[in-house]
Parts: sequence; structure tokens; C-alpha cells
Amino acid sequence: MGAHGHSVGCLRVLLCGVLAFLPGIFFQKAEAGCAERENPNCCTGRNNECHEFSRRNTVCYCDTYCQKTGDCCEDYQRVCQISAAIDCVAGPWGMWTQCSTPCGVGSKERTRQVTVPPRNGGTPCPDLKQRRGCYGHSPICSSAKEVAKVLPDSFKRNFKDPWRRPHMLMKEEKPSYCVQLRVKQASAPCRLHVWSAQLVRERSVCTECQSDAMGSEERCGGDGLEATRTFWTAASVPGCHGSWVRESSSENCHCPMHSLLFV
Repeated sequence: MGAHGHSVGCLRVLLCGVLAFLPGIFFQKAEAGCAERENPNCCTGRNNECHEFSRRNTVCYCDTYCQKTGDCCEDYQRVCQISAAIDCVAGPWGMWTQCSTPCGVGSKERTRQVTVPPRNGGTPCPDLKQRRGCYGHSPICSSAKEVAKVLPDSFKRNFKDPWRRPHMLMKEEKPSYCVQLRVKQASAPCRLHVWSAQLVRERSVCTECQSDAMGSEERCGGDGLEATRTFWTAASVPGCHGSWVRESSSENCHCPMHSLLFV
């Protein structure tokens, strides 16, 4: 019985050893990591879907952002062959642009260029454009404040004064000039009269400056500015007013029929 008992004891030890070894054969966990991922094995930037499981069955990542968070898979450097993260580097700021409007409140901006782009999960680039408010005070601002008064061209005065004495000097007649203006805004009352109804948004209108309406500088007040919005009002239509921008002007000319006059 002693020998038999000893044999049984040995058999038990051997059997336990085999049973302990078998799970290691059949159930040994694979060494998981970036290499086990389907293509792509590695991802750029931050991608939470780019993960695998480590030997300890915990989640590890194969995106470049893992270098910042310290949760890369063990084979990340070997498989992905990616160097350390490189932060973005921006150059110096450029000069501020001119104010967006020559008169009144506007804005200006400046920009800078990227000298070293970010790689491998490095710090993203900072703002590359800055904007700030400004106040335009161009020499033309005094003209921009003028409000043009307009009437239909049916108000042209082509008649002789019956009360003029022969010895009275005739007023010097100065050549007219024409201004083509694009309407940017018109109030609702403008639609109430036939002639002012043509003053609608984005319509180009010809407005003539005749000698009688000219000031000391041989121009009509409020005759507009290019690239700058100025204002107008219809002299015979209460409440009709708006803004426009000058497109072009011509000397020694007359606008076609059904146009406007400066007054």
C-alpha cells in the first residue's frame, strides 16, 4: 500500500502539472497591439477608434495622440515608426491692413504664416489671423457725409426768363456731368411715386449734375464716392431716402430720359 500510495501521489502531481500546462497551450493570449490591427495599423491625429488590447487585456491606442496621453500600445514605436510629437511653430505677425472703411467704424486685420506644421500629435497651430476695430478718417470723409438731394429729370429748366433785362448779365452756364450710381438701400415710401420707384436695391441709376445745382467747386453735393456708401433723399417724396455707391462719372454729358437730377 505504501508503494501504491506513492505511485498514486506521483500520478496526481503529474496530472495536475499537465492540467496546469494545457490552458497555457490552448488558451494562451496573443500579444495584442498595433501590429494586430487591420489596416491601417496606426492612425494620425486623435482617433479613439484606433485602439487594440494590451497583454493585460486593457485598451491601448495606436494614434499619434497616444504619445501625449501615454496610453500607446507596447509595440507602437516599433510598428508605427513615428518619432516624437512636433508642435506647430508660427512666424511673426505681418502688418495691419488698412481700415476696411475709409470713413467711420470698420476693421483691420493681420496674418502670419506657419513655419513648422504640427506632426505626430503635436500642439495645433495658434490663430493665424487677428482682427481689430478701427475708425476711418480719410480726406474724402467730408464728402461722404453729404446727403444728395435728387429729383426726376422732368425738372430741367430749359426756358428763358421773361423778367430778365437786356443789360443783366447771363449766369455762366457750366457743362453738366453724369454720375452712375448703384442703389444699395431705398426706403418703402419710394415705391409710392412713379419716378422714385426706380430707386430700388442694386439698380444702377444715372444722375446728372447741372450748372444750377453746382457749388463753388463746380460739383453737386453728395455726388457719391467709389467703394464707399453715401446717402441720398428724394426732394419731392417725403420719407424716400437711401444709400448708393458711385460706379462711374462722365464729364460734359447728359443722362438719358427718365433719369435723375442733383438739386
